Amino acid sequence: MKKPIIGITLDNEEKDNYSKFPWYAIRKNYLHCIEKYGGIPFPLYHSKKFINEIFSKLDSVIITGGNFDIDPGFYGKSNSDSRIIKNERTKFEIEICKLCIEKNKPILGICGGAQLINICLGGTLIQDIKISKINPIQHEQKNPRDETSHQVKIFEKTQIFNITKKLSINVNSAHHQSIDKLGKNLLVSGKSPDGIIESIENSEHSWCIGVQWHPEFLITKEDNLLIEDFVKNSAK
Repeated sequence: MKKPIIGITLDNEEKDNYSKFPWYAIRKNYLHCIEKYGGIPFPLYHSKKFINEIFSKLDSVIITGGNFDIDPGFYGKSNSDSRIIKNERTKFEIEICKLCIEKNKPILGICGGAQLINICLGGTLIQDIKISKINPIQHEQKNPRDETSHQVKIFEKTQIFNITKKLSINVNSAHHQSIDKLGKNLLVSGKSPDGIIESIENSEHSWCIGVQWHPEFLITKEDNLLIEDFVKNSAK
C-alpha cells in the first residue's frame, strides 16, 4: 500500500499564555493515529493563497475539531447560543471541504469537522444542545476525553456499519452543538440515545464521513477500524 498524504486542519489562537502572537496548534493524536495506519499527516494552515497547489499533493483530508463554534451566519442563522467564533479557520475549511467533494477525495470530519461538512453542503446546526433538546444526555463529558461516555446507535446499510460491523458503539463526547438540518446528499448513520445526530455520510461520495466523537484517541476497536479504513481508502 502506498503511504497516502493526509491533510489535517490546524486549530489557531490569536494569543494566550503560550504566545503573545497568533499561533497554530494540533493535538498529537490527530497526527499519530494516521501514522499508525501508514498515512503521512500533513498539517494545513489557514490560507487560501496556495490551497489548490497544496490540495493537489493530498490524497485525503481530516477536518478536525476545536474549542470554537462555526459562525451561524455561514448557515443563514443569527447567533443565539454559539460561543467562540473563528471565521478565518471556517472559511479555509469550507474551501478545502468543497475541493474534496468536487475531486472525490476521502474526507473525515471529526466533531466540529462533521458539522463543517454539513454546513458546506447546505445544512444547519443546533447551536446549543442543552437549550434546544429536552433531557439531553451529557455531550460535554466530565470524565477524561480518552474514555468513552455514551453509546451511539449505528444504522445498517451505511458505510460506518460496514466498517465497524456494530449496531451500537461506545464513544467519547466533547461538543455542545450538533447537526440539525442535513446538507445535500447527506444521510444519518448514527444517533445518540437522546436523538442527536452523531455520524453522517455523503451518499454521492466515495468516502465522506463525519462523526461527532473523537476517534483519533483510538479508545475502542471501532475507533481504530474507522481510522484504518480512512487511511486505506486514502491510499487508493
